[in-house]
Amino acid sequence: MKRPVSKQTRINHSDYVAPEGFDAFPEPTYRASTVLFDSVDALRSREWIGRDSYTYGLHGTPTTFTLEAQLAEIEGGRHAVLAPSGLAAITIVDFAFLKSGDDVLIPENIYNPNRELGNWLSRDFGIHVRYYDPMIGGRIAGLLRDNTRLVWAETPGSVTMEVPDIPAICKAAHEKGALVVLDNTWSAGLAFDAFGHGADVVVQAVTKYQGGASDLLMGAVITRDGELFRRICMAHMRLGMGVGADDAYLVLRSLSSLKVRFEKSGESAMTVAHWLKNRAEIHRVLHPAFPDCPGHAIFKRDFTGASGLFSVLFNELYTEEQTDRFLEALKLFRMGFSWGGTHSLAVPYRIRPDRRDWNLRQNQLIRFYIGLEDPEDLIADLEQAMETLG
Repeated sequence: MKRPVSKQTRINHSDYVAPEGFDAFPEPTYRASTVLFDSVDALRSREWIGRDSYTYGLHGTPTTFTLEAQLAEIEGGRHAVLAPSGLAAITIVDFAFLKSGDDVLIPENIYNPNRELGNWLSRDFGIHVRYYDPMIGGRIAGLLRDNTRLVWAETPGSVTMEVPDIPAICKAAHEKGALVVLDNTWSAGLAFDAFGHGADVVVQAVTKYQGGASDLLMGAVITRDGELFRRICMAHMRLGMGVGADDAYLVLRSLSSLKVRFEKSGESAMTVAHWLKNRAEIHRVLHPAFPDCPGHAIFKRDFTGASGLFSVLFNELYTEEQTDRFLEALKLFRMGFSWGGTHSLAVPYRIRPDRRDWNLRQNQLIRFYIGLEDPEDLIADLEQAMETLG
């Protein structure tokens, strides 16, 4: 074809090709909706589910494929799909494996949006959703039905930090043909071997430690099983759960420091938690590494480390008004949902009235996340705020 004369067309169809041989540490960022094909045959024979070719931006680019592979590697899986948030990852799983008439079991202490999604599935989609005591262990066998397709689990539990016996739950579920889906966000895939302990599918809120800077939203669904991965991919496509290349790049940039940040956050959290445990104002520290946290023995058996997230229960003589005043007096700790970044956070929680396994509602609960500040400075901040309790 003759070279176009129009400057506008030449701008749109530049024939410049960058020289080969460029190399640098950052992963390249490929932004694309349209993916180009060299021939009609290549376009017509495209295979979008696999990770060995490209079809459309929604199904992946080299940037998102690289991130999926690295997240799967961290978790000990073989396949991963990215989602726009942790809740989106949960949604993909439910729509991949559940249909009207199916039964799903969800622990009482699950991440609250997961519970809200379960209630919606029950109300509007004809799916039977039941909630179980997270510390039930192998006794969950008595709850399993012939139509139970999924058993959700989380370790430790959101906010209240119980550590369930995941191997026992998985064994019972598998004997009845049910899949176990584990939210492994607390350990970031580093301190708990989800697949080694029996999980079929793992969900991560990549927003947290993997993102690492409180500036993006993302989730991931990870598995070792090719057929489960196919079903996950189909749900991902049908729901249109795309992730932008720039956010994927930001996570890739953070992954090299993931383990260092996780360990530092966990170490500092232990320092702060031990200080809080010795305060007269505190009734109990809910940290899996502490002997009086439900499931501590399981934590010692199954975990290789701890993250920077834990909760405390104030003595029941303190009212919500007083603990709210305490929160507002904090200077270094900021109030805000999510966690996993470099800054410390403190959030009050009211335990749901429909949670049947919790009997400490009279104690005000605050969840702390310990970031990368000096723990002695954080302790000083807590101490000055406690003076407001009266």
